[in-house]
Amino acid sequence: MAATTSTRNTRKAPPVKRAKRKSPPARATKTEGAIRGGDGRYQYDLARVRKVAAGTGYSSAHGGVVEGERMLVGYIHKPRGTGSRMHSHANEQFNLVVQGTLKGSVNGKRVLARAGTLIYIPANAPHALVSTPDEDVIFIAIKDLSQGIIGKAMDGTMAGPAYLDGFGPRRNATRGLKKPHNGD
Repeated sequence: MAATTSTRNTRKAPPVKRAKRKSPPARATKTEGAIRGGDGRYQYDLARVRKVAAGTGYSSAHGGVVEGERMLVGYIHKPRGTGSRMHSHANEQFNLVVQGTLKGSVNGKRVLARAGTLIYIPANAPHALVSTPDEDVIFIAIKDLSQGIIGKAMDGTMAGPAYLDGFGPRRNATRGLKKPHNGD
């Protein structure tokens, strides 16, 4: 038997060049220090997200914040006996109390919210909420993204958080946290 030779063309085709996939540019957040949601990431351990001040100049609130396209969620902590002075913001907001009790007012109405209570705060409504002396408060804050998590004190000052009698700046747990810029 005679060996046969192939007459097929053995030239290899040039490799197909594929465009490199570029990562989308990092999108800015409205709350300095917040995490931007999405881009392939869909789960967040809010208790471990980097904490930011969530009421610079008028509140002791701090916690992890994740921002999506149209809303933000914060896992917010207020040390016992501390909280926010009267303030407002353009965001509509819901606060779901997970631990402790918040006491104060929203739009002139008294609020006493224990764990499991949902507080509704309309956009631009004056409100102030303080953690009762019994224990620290943890709540889930949900806001639209008409602005970041920071509002403005009604008196126009950045004089600091509200403190119940017997509680003061030395007990403020937000010391050393990165304080977001008030982008309002």
